[in-house]
Amino acid sequence: MNDIVNSLRRTPYQTFAALSVLFFTLLLSGLLFISLTFLQGLLNYVETRPRVIVYFQVKAEDEQIQAVQKNIKNTNKTSEIKYVSKEEAFEIYKEFTENDPLLLEMTSAEILPASLEIDATKPEYLPELAEMLKNQPGVDEVQFQKDIIDNLLKLTSKVRKTTAIFFSYLMFMSIIVLTTTLSFKIALKREEIGILKLLGATNMYIRKPFIGESIFLGALATAFANIILIGTLISMNTFLQGYFDGIPNLTISLAGMPLQVWPFNLTFAIATLTVTSIFSLCITLISSFSATNRYL
Repeated sequence: MNDIVNSLRRTPYQTFAALSVLFFTLLLSGLLFISLTFLQGLLNYVETRPRVIVYFQVKAEDEQIQAVQKNIKNTNKTSEIKYVSKEEAFEIYKEFTENDPLLLEMTSAEILPASLEIDATKPEYLPELAEMLKNQPGVDEVQFQKDIIDNLLKLTSKVRKTTAIFFSYLMFMSIIVLTTTLSFKIALKREEIGILKLLGATNMYIRKPFIGESIFLGALATAFANIILIGTLISMNTFLQGYFDGIPNLTISLAGMPLQVWPFNLTFAIATLTVTSIFSLCITLISSFSATNRYL
């Protein structure tokens, strides 16, 4: 560690340039990660909002409705099934017609249908569930907004592709900039590298101090960037509570594991630190090897 610090002190301007590039890159990548996870979580939440609503015939028996509910639940493709009885439907109707007493007098709970409101675990399952419900006994009508679902699926697909492109571009540009910066630093030691080669030093032996310096700078930049990122999230907590009012939580899938994005929590902070650390490690290793290759 002392050797790394002393080596960095000998080239303060190059060290500052490399640290600055890493810091701003990791800060930007962290902001991008947080923004995209919130957006992805919001899209996941919106994806579950479209639903299939099935209305039963007025004379449908409770046993028929329960049988349909059981059949749909057994598909394991639903996240929630809400039963709305005739009485509940009448209460909803009264709220909508409270300013028109005449319409209310002409309606009663007996002439209103019971219904099921079905949320799918994935929006792709909604057409399949809607088609299945049409063939169930006692069903009168199935409401399913296919156009809205298709447009939503197209939107979420574009967002995911754009996310991948942004991260790829950011990483590529970061490697280019950092490799150039490290090359200037290594160029100052080209004579020392030449002597080591003449003495029989292996390429890995020569690379080792440069890789160690890069990883050290990456760790330092990661720490600074995450202090700012986590501090920003904590300071914006009140604003976000008002912005996401009515949304209980936002969750995404990260490496196959569910990650709660909102409300802000320690697990999400650790995930942000982990992602930026991995990003930093990849950039520093690739840049170090690329920069040293010119002189080996």
